[in-house]
Amino acid sequence: MSPIFFTLHDDKHLMIIPDTQAHLNGHAIITFTYSIYIDKQDGSPYPAQRKENTLHLDNNSDPDYYGFITFEKPGSLFTYTSDGQLELTAEESNEVIEHLSHIRDDGGWKSDRYDTDSTEN
Repeated sequence: MSPIFFTLHDDKHLMIIPDTQAHLNGHAIITFTYSIYIDKQDGSPYPAQRKENTLHLDNNSDPDYYGFITFEKPGSLFTYTSDGQLELTAEESNEVIEHLSHIRDDGGWKSDRYDTDSTEN
């Protein structure tokens, strides 16, 4: 999937890389995870490509990594895991969850690239 770019209310620019995992332990469970990185807006044509190979490593040493959000049951059960060098505040993680929920609910994830600006709310 293509990365999702948006700006939080505190003017923090983020790049979110969607990832889907299927687990089979007697039954199928699909887990949707979204890795969170700072978007440096450095003009790189494909900023996500260099990040995708480090998704969900036990020790992600990328200095731009904030951790990941997991949607176990969309709309009702999700978690933010801060396992990077950076950490979102509770308010910021809630804002990311709200943005991702909006994108998921409205089908915006189907586009090639989803850009949004938090100031439009």
